[in-house]
Amino acid sequence: MSERETIDKVKGKQGILSKIQNFFTLGYGTKEDLRELDRKLRDNYYVDLRDMRHVWEDLYLEALDAGVAQSRDYKKVIQVLDRVTEKVRHADYGYAGLMDRKGHIREEELARVFNFDRAFSSDLDGLKEAVSKTRSEVEAENWAVISSEVKNVKSLLLAFEDKWNEREKQFRPLEI
Repeated sequence: MSERETIDKVKGKQGILSKIQNFFTLGYGTKEDLRELDRKLRDNYYVDLRDMRHVWEDLYLEALDAGVAQSRDYKKVIQVLDRVTEKVRHADYGYAGLMDRKGHIREEELARVFNFDRAFSSDLDGLKEAVSKTRSEVEAENWAVISSEVKNVKSLLLAFEDKWNEREKQFRPLEI
């Protein structure tokens, strides 16, 4: 979905008071609605990542109890999960001060970031699937296969983190 389509969809769902606010504040209400939608989306991602971390903790403890030699990799996944979870939780949400030297953030940038963040749901679904696959292998005590599954989860997490780090460029593209 393009930025304009996202903005039009948000404006279409606004009530009369928001439309009046937009008229007098030059679109501030729409910006606030976009920020709020993006915050709710990121909160959902945060909850999913936090739940994955709890599942992964249980897997780590089971690997320790079984005496698996690669249990260090489980701990690394927990560390990456913690880092990514906090990045999602404390992500920039598109405010710019009145005298901000970098410039104001407009509706188009907020819509671009919202669309960018929405694209993470497929990455998160793939990550959930990999964690549940690892969980089923641990429950079956199939320790020979689990090592590759742990590395897969770690690589998916690192790819998610790299993609998330590109997020701020959506707010402030490198244009002159």
